[in-house]
Amino acid sequence: MSLKLVVGNKNYSSWSMRPWVALKGAGIPFEEVFIPLYTDAADKQRILDVTPSGKVPALVDGDITVWDSLAIIEYAAERFPDAKLWPQEAAHRAHARAVSAEMHSGFMPLRNECGMNLHRPVKAKALSDDAKANIARIDAIWSDCRKRYGAAGPYLFGAFSAADAMFAPVVHRFRIYAIEVSPVARAYMDTMQANPAFRQWTEEGLAETLLIPRFEEE
Repeated sequence: MSLKLVVGNKNYSSWSMRPWVALKGAGIPFEEVFIPLYTDAADKQRILDVTPSGKVPALVDGDITVWDSLAIIEYAAERFPDAKLWPQEAAHRAHARAVSAEMHSGFMPLRNECGMNLHRPVKAKALSDDAKANIARIDAIWSDCRKRYGAAGPYLFGAFSAADAMFAPVVHRFRIYAIEVSPVARAYMDTMQANPAFRQWTEEGLAETLLIPRFEEE
């Protein structure tokens, strides 16, 4: 039985983007199930019918349901070890998990002030000192990873990994809000934007016509 990945609007749902890009980028086959967000009670119930969290994304594998982006990625990494979603060396894998968990639990000022909206015209906006500190920290993570593992490939840990999927929406945020980053971070953003999975998600998100008013306000 194939995996089913339940996702929200590609234009807005950064959390859905992470496991989608991870699975697609690693060549793990899955069926995509789209449920639009913030529409009506029926769609909300459709999500609740899949997961008690009432949120997307959610992964269904037969009788097993996994929700939360990072949990889905971890499950997929165990289920498909040959996909090598995490680096093979223990020390590198620990590092990748640490920066992925930091992304998963942190950077709230940046998230709050620079919402995911692929349709937004590219332009800068005034940001708080806390958001600027988030940007500096992410730039430092990317730069450090590229310095350590750059000889092995163009991604954070050389080859494409779960860590790249976890930071994928940040690449869009930096692009959409015209955020200045270091040359190393900019080169990494270029790598991600050329990634086929990243590009497919982006193209399909830009093709969406459903707008969510609360995400269009700044």
